[in-house]
Amino acid sequence: MTLTESIRRLPSTRPAAKTIDVTKLYGSGDTAVRALDGVTVEFPVGRFTAIMGPSGSGKSTLMYCLAGLDSVTSGEVFIGDIDLGLLRDKDLTVLRREQIGFVFQAFNLIPTLTALENITLPATLGRRRLDVGWLNTVIDTVGLRDRLRHRPSQLSGGQNQRVAIARAVATQPAIVFADEPTGNLDSRAGSEVLGFLRRAVDDLEQTVVMVTHDPTAASYADHVVFLSDGCVVDEMPAPTAASVLDRLKSLEGEPHAGTSQQEA
Repeated sequence: MTLTESIRRLPSTRPAAKTIDVTKLYGSGDTAVRALDGVTVEFPVGRFTAIMGPSGSGKSTLMYCLAGLDSVTSGEVFIGDIDLGLLRDKDLTVLRREQIGFVFQAFNLIPTLTALENITLPATLGRRRLDVGWLNTVIDTVGLRDRLRHRPSQLSGGQNQRVAIARAVATQPAIVFADEPTGNLDSRAGSEVLGFLRRAVDDLEQTVVMVTHDPTAASYADHVVFLSDGCVVDEMPAPTAASVLDRLKSLEGEPHAGTSQQEA
């Protein structure tokens, strides 16, 4: 069984991603920054999870380690039942390209390509054929049918982020990570993007993990994981903007075992 097949055959009872006792240090000695401190957490298949916490809590570091974009100092990271720490660089590249979708705050679209060309770019680079039916479903779900020939400069910020989301899910990845996907958008465009992520979970059965600082954004998720000083300190099912805001306020004043550091 190939790497890709082993992930695609993942039973729905297993998490889409998980970490076990993960620690991440930047630097060494007295100047070392402990960004993650023994993090163990699971992200269920077919669910929308938000990662939140005060500035410097380690939330972006955790996402980048989960996505295989950064390595851990110790502990284990899994996508499905694949231990990222055991993969060669070549296999890790294949896994990121074929099984992980990533939505960046800054869109990261190619300005000379059309919306459709940006959406299909990962498949083009990997020399893979996309499922046409799935691609059409994704395009219609994010409402881009009449914008496919437009380049990024001809689209609004919200439309560009929809292109980025469509690109992330077009290859039917095991999991989609979104790093502050509404950070560069106004409130209306941000609401549109969050609605599309919600529909990707509900209508396309996608698994989404999103880092956000915004309680309203987190309210679109099924579940919230809270970090503070590099540690998981709480989890919240069925979040509302008010309940998330209250928990964040309480975290600001709570001491934790880790030493607060600037988030990498």
